[in-house]
Amino acid sequence: MRYELYYWPQIQGRGEFVRLALEEAGADYVDVARGKGGMAKLERLMQRKSSEPPPFAPPFLKAGNLLIAQTANILSFLGARHGLAPKSEAGRLWVNQLQLTIADLVVEAHDTHHPIAASLYYEDQKAEAARAAQCFIKERLPKFLGYFEHVLAKNGKSGFLAGRALSYADLSLFQVVDGLRYAFPRAMMTEEKNLPRTIALHDRVAARPRISAYLSSGHRIPFNQHGIFRHYEELDA
Repeated sequence: MRYELYYWPQIQGRGEFVRLALEEAGADYVDVARGKGGMAKLERLMQRKSSEPPPFAPPFLKAGNLLIAQTANILSFLGARHGLAPKSEAGRLWVNQLQLTIADLVVEAHDTHHPIAASLYYEDQKAEAARAAQCFIKERLPKFLGYFEHVLAKNGKSGFLAGRALSYADLSLFQVVDGLRYAFPRAMMTEEKNLPRTIALHDRVAARPRISAYLSSGHRIPFNQHGIFRHYEELDA
């Protein structure tokens, strides 16, 4: 099956969590909006006039006759199909729970630069962003990353978040660490001293053959000032 991934073509955003899973799985997929006429196809699927149930927002994935939206939902589907989730129901629920916690972290990271409204420019909320980023770095960042460090410690010598094998949650934690390093390099330099297992997992994921090839291929969209993780020096205090 050839998957069709629909996401904005200029940013990593939430679509990157899906791309990493597809790349690790060696799946055949097309990143639709990055091709000719792709944005028009994306917008058609979001219209309520479409014969298919309309997703609220990208990312969404077409898999045969299925149209699946929401990042964690897509990853749950791909995880079961491509060996990126445990086989047991309890294991699959646990990995989904980890992914939803990562989703919470992603929202809070985004809200450091857009604490009032996503519809406003960063420049319209700089004072509020400074306060939000200060709280995020001091309180929320260590709480979230400390939690994942604890999960890795509890899971023993496997080095993964769940069970003995890589899951999509491990890929997503890799992406979060990469994004936070881009957005808050100074804060992460300090925080990483308390996260040996998390950083070791990040490095192991980056070294996996398919992920390494993807990262060096030029196909991965660079971090920029339009995505979830944005670097503003004044926020990385």
